[in-house]
Amino acid sequence: MVNTVARIRIGSKHYEVAVDLDLALKIRKGVGGDVRSALLADEIFYNSKEGSKASKEDLETAFMTSDKLAVAERIIKKGDIELPQEHRDEEAERRRKKVIDFFIRNAVDARTGRPYTSEMLNSAFTQAKINVTNKPIDEQIKSITEALKTVIPIKIETKKLIITLPAIYTGKAYGVVNEYKEKEEWLSDGSLKCTVNIPIGLQSEFYDKLNSITHGGAMTEEVKQ
Repeated sequence: MVNTVARIRIGSKHYEVAVDLDLALKIRKGVGGDVRSALLADEIFYNSKEGSKASKEDLETAFMTSDKLAVAERIIKKGDIELPQEHRDEEAERRRKKVIDFFIRNAVDARTGRPYTSEMLNSAFTQAKINVTNKPIDEQIKSITEALKTVIPIKIETKKLIITLPAIYTGKAYGVVNEYKEKEEWLSDGSLKCTVNIPIGLQSEFYDKLNSITHGGAMTEEVKQ
């Protein structure tokens, strides 16, 4: 069990609850966990280290209720959960490994066509001082690839597609195709025709995002390379 604090600022005051880290994160992610079990103390604090308890009046003003479980649940779900350094390091290493695994599967040496090993990529990540953030992988691959190119000759295996978006979906779907867009053409009926170059390993995520917006209304055509 790792003890930590979840906190939120409302108005000029901070409100905190002492929690079990793993259970609090489960509640935060919506994958289970019981608020009462996650709490290490059945109290809402201004400052848990000092033991200063929040007043009933302040809770009602800030949260519209003085029910401590309801307040604690909101703090855990909407506030900040303090992560111990060890946990932050583990999360950072997990994100880095996930991205490196992607490059192992999808990247090759631009000169020889040979795949890169985990050791080579780890070394390149360190040399290029790449920081993998908590954003989805598909939103980081382009910038990470550009950073890697400063230290190694690398390219991503891709598939080129021509996608036509019906006018009704262009507003919402533009952000999905723009990440991989090579060129675009707005048609007279308001629809958008664009050529995209998608990393092979991200095709499933790309299609899932596109179909969730267009409900299957987008037309796709593979370009033979």
